[in-house]
Amino acid sequence: MHRNEGRLTAAGFEYKYMVSGDSISKGVVYDEGRSKYVILEDNYVSLLQGKLKGALRNTARFGNTLLKGFGNLKRDVLKEKPDMVLIEYGGNDCDFNWQDIVSHPEAEHNPKTDFTAFESMLRDMIDFLRNQGIMPILMSLPPLNADNYFKWVSGNNPASEESILKFLGSVTKIYWWQERYNSTIIKVAESTKTKIIDVRGAFLQQPDYTEFICRDGIHPNRAGHRIIYDKVLEFISSSEPQLLLDSKGQALHSH
Repeated sequence: MHRNEGRLTAAGFEYKYMVSGDSISKGVVYDEGRSKYVILEDNYVSLLQGKLKGALRNTARFGNTLLKGFGNLKRDVLKEKPDMVLIEYGGNDCDFNWQDIVSHPEAEHNPKTDFTAFESMLRDMIDFLRNQGIMPILMSLPPLNADNYFKWVSGNNPASEESILKFLGSVTKIYWWQERYNSTIIKVAESTKTKIIDVRGAFLQQPDYTEFICRDGIHPNRAGHRIIYDKVLEFISSSEPQLLLDSKGQALHSH
């Protein structure tokens, strides 16, 4: 821990954690039965709650970009003073306004967060947290299912598909465009010596990672959240084991 080695309480050492991110960390999944987005109760953040020493606050919001999230994080951090912040952004940042593209496929369209702005803002967020004595931890992006996402944003409408393809060139561009943002997260982690949890790698190790993504092609489903949870837990066990409760739910600490 940067600021302190935890807070000594009657129960032992306690830490404060915060998750800053978008709908993935919020636990949003597409419920096919109800044909709408819902919040999964056993999402990866809520699964972590019972494993960690201390309080875990989830400040992730549906639709969050890095810019929106950073603004909120500055306020939340000064109020809550966490020891550690898990950072999960990129999915909305690399996204386009697909309706605009359908209407004007020949025009120039920009993602919600410009590529270079995304990198510099991520660096600023890490600097901000470190200056507050807080440990930042980055997460890589789960891979998207380009075919399903293409169908989703075009509403399965052949005319919309045609317009979007005019802009994209090919459906695979959706995958590698998101991959660029993911590569930036990895690059920033390396250059700033920030710890990173390789969520993307955990999905890509599966025989068919698309089974773990919702029908919209972008949100991990229930089983996908389990993959993220397992990966985060594996990271904490090997990198920050002092943060975990033991099997009986007791804080692990030495006297």
